[in-house]
Amino acid sequence: MQLSFIDSIEQIDADQWNAVAGTDYPFTRYEFLHALEVSKATEKKSGWQPQHALVKDGDELVAVMPLYLKYHSYGEYVFDWSWADAYQRHGFAYYPKLLSAIPFTPATGPRLCIKPGQDTGAIYSRLSEGLLEHAKQMDASSIHILFPPVDDKNRFEKLGFKPRRGTQYHWFNQGFASFDDFLNTFSSRKRKNLKKERRKVEAQNLQLEIIEGPDISPEIWQRFYYFYQLTYAKRSGHGGYLNQAFFELIAETMAEHIVLVLAYDHNKGGEAIAGAINFRDSNTLYGRYWGCMVEYEFLHFEACYYQGIDYCIANGLRRFDPGAQGEHKIQRGFTPIETWSNHWIAEPAFAAAIEDFIAQDNQSMEGYIAQASEMLPFRKAEK
Repeated sequence: MQLSFIDSIEQIDADQWNAVAGTDYPFTRYEFLHALEVSKATEKKSGWQPQHALVKDGDELVAVMPLYLKYHSYGEYVFDWSWADAYQRHGFAYYPKLLSAIPFTPATGPRLCIKPGQDTGAIYSRLSEGLLEHAKQMDASSIHILFPPVDDKNRFEKLGFKPRRGTQYHWFNQGFASFDDFLNTFSSRKRKNLKKERRKVEAQNLQLEIIEGPDISPEIWQRFYYFYQLTYAKRSGHGGYLNQAFFELIAETMAEHIVLVLAYDHNKGGEAIAGAINFRDSNTLYGRYWGCMVEYEFLHFEACYYQGIDYCIANGLRRFDPGAQGEHKIQRGFTPIETWSNHWIAEPAFAAAIEDFIAQDNQSMEGYIAQASEMLPFRKAEK
């Protein structure tokens, strides 16, 4: 098996990549990663230098891995700033590092994508060896694999990549027939609170609409992009990671994965005032990008959570992953779940210290997830 690294996804044919990565999970599709590169969200200047890994068996491409040489830790959602600070204090360089992740997208999914029918164990071993060699050649301090599925996490762990536990809050469809059917699983008080939030949105004369990707007009895309940039600027003082070119590209190349929740204010003549972009595959809805002109009470919850639940129920999706962080999601029926990352540190002294940190962090996170699960609003959680 031959392992190679490419510094642009354009160095491989889209059909070849997708034949290995598949086209159901949206974030490892060629079209998504290509849009990030073409729009310059992922390039060396942005701190995301592509280094995608390709594994071939003879002339046949059998595995691919999205991979980046990173010059900072922004846009990752697995926080290692303290590790970088420790390196700096001791006169070592933490950057660059090698990172297998979907940029700006904390969604669990395949990182090493393997063509069906291949020798999975041999591919993992070859890739692991090659990643270590490549890290040394690139003078990278470390290798990080973010948000792999549990089985992939276990394989990387056996190959020496230490697993780190995190948490997110996901909604699971228990075969609900309607939103009210879902709410019937809540305790009475929690159910009343959530209904009150939805009524507050209606009382502000706001209307929400779900538009699937092929039906989103260029004008609506432009409007959403305005919301997105405005919201980032308010929160962080700078624009979002993604530019208009990125949204235009995904609208053209992978519209079937996109679900937009658009909010209108009838006090302003039905003007569109907020939007939330989601992606979907055959089982899961992924909440990704949000923006609004001004803040409305409970509109964020309605647009980013409740409308997504409605969509999942109506379309038979089994899970809703609304994105990273947000303990407030628990009271709205989103269950704390484990997420994972794997890490390899080149410098032995730092590797030992970080391994100890990870062990303590994993234990703490396990306790937090158990404790947070007690806060769920469902009747079965009542004591």
